[in-house]
This record gives sequence, structure tokens and C-alpha cells, in this order.
Amino acid sequence: MKDKLINFFEMTGFDWFVPIVKLVSGDSPKEQLTLLVKMVGIPMVAFAVFLVLWHVGAAKVVTSLGQVPGPVQVYEQATNLIDEHYQEREKEVKFYERQEKRNADKLLKNPDAKVKIRPYTGKETFFDQILTSLITVFAGFIIASIIAIPIGIMSGLSDTLYSALNPIIQIFKPVSPLAWLPIVTMVVSATYVSSDPTFSKSFLTSAITVTLCSLWPTLINTAVGVSSIDRDLINVGRVLRLNYITTVFKIVIPASIPMIFTGLRISLGIGWMVLIAAEMLAQNPGLGKFVWDEFQNGSSSSLGRIMVAVLTIGIIGFLLDRIMLTLQKAFSYDKNAIVR
Repeated sequence: MKDKLINFFEMTGFDWFVPIVKLVSGDSPKEQLTLLVKMVGIPMVAFAVFLVLWHVGAAKVVTSLGQVPGPVQVYEQATNLIDEHYQEREKEVKFYERQEKRNADKLLKNPDAKVKIRPYTGKETFFDQILTSLITVFAGFIIASIIAIPIGIMSGLSDTLYSALNPIIQIFKPVSPLAWLPIVTMVVSATYVSSDPTFSKSFLTSAITVTLCSLWPTLINTAVGVSSIDRDLINVGRVLRLNYITTVFKIVIPASIPMIFTGLRISLGIGWMVLIAAEMLAQNPGLGKFVWDEFQNGSSSSLGRIMVAVLTIGIIGFLLDRIMLTLQKAFSYDKNAIVR
């Protein structure tokens, strides 16, 4: 059990739990306490200092929306957002219960009557916005990965192809999402015309914008990783007379996985940042729209809610990076992937 827990925490990047597991099991208490202080104690002290500085600094700044909220006020707004979510869910449950009761009475009077359930159209809560943003960023990230990894592999194996694509990569890589968004919005509006659309236009606009901005790190890192493979490995494939596809899947991808995942981690982080900006600018559903709506609302609680959203965005970004790190360690021969 001990070894499984240690392996789990090391795989997921939560190495600071390892000394706790070893300490509980009685493994070198002095050494584990020293590690615990270094890995947990010092960061906690730093975080406490940050909270104190935040509390003191916030009390001295007054904006048009009121005083900048400190940690206590932000915590209060976080609990309010949680309560609002549960209240909205209760309204949804009662909404469907009323429909079911009304339909049951209707069928009781007339068994052949046609009944239908109308969807609940209440306002989206903070947690609904989080879920919307996560679905959108993963959609854009997956599309970007599907495009970038194969092109990166082919570019890494062919100097000619890499030379042809490099100018395009260098031109489009630094383009801001704020520049892409109007173009994507107009293209989606012009081409995605349907009386019964599978996806909303706002979802497609945000996802495609994420794709356009997040595919470059994966493409570049994949190409670099493939081109850096020991040429002896490629020569072995030629000696064994492996075809192109077999060489890619048996030699190229396993040898370049660390660099591919490095690109994927960077792409996902960029995608998450791009999405928030795109949602805010285009007023598409998600955390970005939540922040902008609160800013426009201008109530006394708006700044606190915006701070809750900012912290949530940061925490989710951290967790997304941990997920990619875990996948990297699971699929790569390099189990000592750097945690940054």
C-alpha cells in the first residue's frame, strides 16, 4: 500500500505527499521531517505571507467598485457562489417536478394526450461556467493536438518539409487570440449555417480560437523531438525494413514522447489562457464571460467574485498541468519528468 501511494503521488506530481506517507510508515522520521519542512512548510509560510500582504494591501486600495477585497471577502463570495449554485439546482429540480406532475394529471384525464418536457433555461451558475470553459478548452486542445502532432512528426523526419513550414509557423505563432477572434467569428457565422446546429456558434468560435493559438508549441516541440532522435534508431528501422508507418509508431513516437508532452503541456496552458480572453471579448459562455459580466455589473460584491474567478482560473490551470504531467510520466520511458 505504501509503495502504491508513493508511486501515485510521484506520478501525479504531488511529490510533497511522499514524505508524509514515509513518515506515517516510520521510514527515517528525521529525514522525512526535514523534507516535509522543505517541501510543505516553506511553501505554506510563503503562502501565509502572501495572504497577509494581500490583506494589508487590499485595505489601502479603493476603486470605483469599492475597496479591493481581501482574502476574507473573497472567501465569503466563494461561499455565496456555491450557495447560488445549489439554489439554482433546486429550482431546476422543482421545475421538472412541476412538469412531471402537470403531465401526469394531463395523462390521467386523457391517456392519449401529448406531453413534453421543456428544458430548464435558468441562469448559468459559476460552476456551470467552469464546466463550459473546460469542455471548450479540451475540444480546442484535442483538435490542435490532432493537427500538430502528425505535422510535427512529418516535419521532424523531413528537413524539406520543415523548411517549407517554418516560415508559416514563425508568422502565425505570435498572433494574439484577440486578432484571431474576429476572423474566426465571421468565418463560423458565414459557414456554420444550420436550422438545428449540433454545436452552438459561440462554442465553435472559442474552440477554434483555442486551436489556432495552442497548436504551435506542440507542433514545434514534436518536430524538434523527432529531429533529435538518435539516427541509429532510424537506421535500425531501415535495416529491419520497417515501412514509414511502423517506423513512426515503433521508433519515432516512443523516442520523442518527452518532447511531445512538453509541447502538449505548454499548448494546454496557452489554450486555457486564450480561452478566457476569447470568452471575455466575444461574450461567449464560460469563465471569461463571468468575469466580464461581474465587471459590468458594478455591484459591491463584483470585485470579490472576480477574484474568486481569477483564483479558480489559476487553480484549474495548475490542475490541467498536473494532468498532462501525469500522462507524460505514464506514457514516457522518462519517469523523472521535470515538475515546473
